[in-house]
Amino acid sequence: MALKIRLTRMGSKKKPFYRLVALNNETRRDGRALEYLGYYNPMKEPAEVSIDLDKVQAWIDKGAKPTNTVRSLLKKAAA
Repeated sequence: MALKIRLTRMGSKKKPFYRLVALNNETRRDGRALEYLGYYNPMKEPAEVSIDLDKVQAWIDKGAKPTNTVRSLLKKAAA
């Protein structure tokens, strides 16, 4: 089973809000997540990012690979 850490879209039309989730590689974008790891709100100024870095690291240790967008958000959260 290939695991990914990626964003799933929430919110309403023209007001996106994203959750950072761990899920199976074959699951659709808004499918059932294995675990919720944080959120990203690009509509606030500056963009609001809240990520549980311990949970993310645990999933990476299990073999999950973050997408490019998630990788850049992790850099912002760590800084």
